[in-house]
Amino acid sequence: MMIKETSLRRDPDLRGELAFLARGCDFVLPSRFKKRLKSFQQTQIQNKPEKKPGTPLPPPATSPSSPRPLSPVPHVNNVVNAPLSINIPRFYFPEGLPDTCSNHEQTLSRIETAFMDIEDQKADIYEMGKIAKVCGCPLYWKAPMFRAAGGEKTGFVAAQSFIAMWRKLLNNHHDDASKFICLLAKPNCSSLEQEDFIPLLQDVVDTHPGLTFLKDAPEFHSRYITTVIQRIFYTVNRSWSGKITSMEIRKSNFLQTLALLEEEEDINQITDYFSYEHFYVIYCKFWELDTDHDLYISQADLSRYNDQASSNRIIERIFSGAVTRGKTIQKEGRMSYADFVWFLISEEDKRNPTSIEYWFRCMDVDGDGILSMYELEYFYEEQCERMETMGIEPLPFHDLLCQMLDLVKPATDGKITLRDLKRCRMAHIFYDTFFNLEKYLDHEQRDPFAVQKDVESDGPEPSDWDRFAAEEYETLVAEESAQAQFQEGFEDYETDEPASPSEFGNKGNKILSASLPEKCGKLHSVDEE
Repeated sequence: MMIKETSLRRDPDLRGELAFLARGCDFVLPSRFKKRLKSFQQTQIQNKPEKKPGTPLPPPATSPSSPRPLSPVPHVNNVVNAPLSINIPRFYFPEGLPDTCSNHEQTLSRIETAFMDIEDQKADIYEMGKIAKVCGCPLYWKAPMFRAAGGEKTGFVAAQSFIAMWRKLLNNHHDDASKFICLLAKPNCSSLEQEDFIPLLQDVVDTHPGLTFLKDAPEFHSRYITTVIQRIFYTVNRSWSGKITSMEIRKSNFLQTLALLEEEEDINQITDYFSYEHFYVIYCKFWELDTDHDLYISQADLSRYNDQASSNRIIERIFSGAVTRGKTIQKEGRMSYADFVWFLISEEDKRNPTSIEYWFRCMDVDGDGILSMYELEYFYEEQCERMETMGIEPLPFHDLLCQMLDLVKPATDGKITLRDLKRCRMAHIFYDTFFNLEKYLDHEQRDPFAVQKDVESDGPEPSDWDRFAAEEYETLVAEESAQAQFQEGFEDYETDEPASPSEFGNKGNKILSASLPEKCGKLHSVDEE
């Protein structure tokens, strides 16, 4: 049935009334426009004398084609309420909530005074630390501030150029996260990529008192910086996009941890992101697997980690690109050191939110966001084969599945989602059951009440990764100390001149700084990707 076209586009009166209807009336189907419009006009005419009894009625329209609407604009506004959005205050501030009480001119005046104390009013990277404190920023913001003001090109920052840059920053960015992104990111970018952190971390390596020993091993600067960058993105970049936004910075503890570097001289006390001990453990683990020392490991190399504790099927999923970026793994079947950092932290701390997402991506073979019973059986089959080889009778899959469903308690029967695993707080047991035989057997022999006690404890206990790194570091230090004592004893036997206690102490303090070059040989700095 064909509907006759109306003259809506040709009738200006009708269009005017429809505009008023659209502001305050419910949505009406096109076929009922004219009927609703006629009723609306009659109501307006009837209500005019009642609302304003002392004023005469306006003259009636002479013809329907008059250019003036039948209902004048002021009367329509009296009937139709103004949109409520006008009264809703602004609640979204992507650059931070503006502080109306702050006095930017006073801050800029203090900056100008600080530059006067510097020769020629030109600050280098070291003197920029004083300017950062005057600006109210942590000390290690000095490198981003130096680069943002153009200091990298000339080697210094003039007072006028810095004040102009900082004035613009204060006017457009109102919290620390937004300012940090603006200082560190590329021009016209609102997020941070991995290479954006290199100048900041190089400054930490060059100036932090807890890393002075690394000056004698510059070939390891890039390895330490790579490790810290990967740890930052592992914790902060919750969207897995490879770009850190100001919102992710606000939700993380990165800026607070960066500020601690100024107060804590022992960088190993800052276990988040910057710990040299953690870097030492990660790099030594990688070096043991990288037999040809080309800074890449193959699938066979990774399978040797922890005496082949991880199943081959889960390693195949890692090398399929489920949790890695770039084309190196997919084309050449090799994993870089940066990707190994993600693997090691995820393997040793399966309670971490990023780790839970990491292994979920690996087990979700079809990528539908659900771990089906078929996918669970696929990974458990290899576990059964390995247990049979060891002479251990495996639990039938049906019985194991009942245990896992009772453990996770998924919202939908037979479908385990990422939300289910995060909510149950037992994801580490779930994952180890399907692809880490050694840890699975440890869980089976452990007291179930002790496991439940660990889940219920909400105290500020160290994470599984912190415990693993501390234990491995002690083991590595013991090995290096024993080797150093053996070498010293051999040298003393040859020279027959015993070393003084002070000399022995100095040598012991240098063990860790020298152990990487001794263990790894001469290594050239190679940047991944």
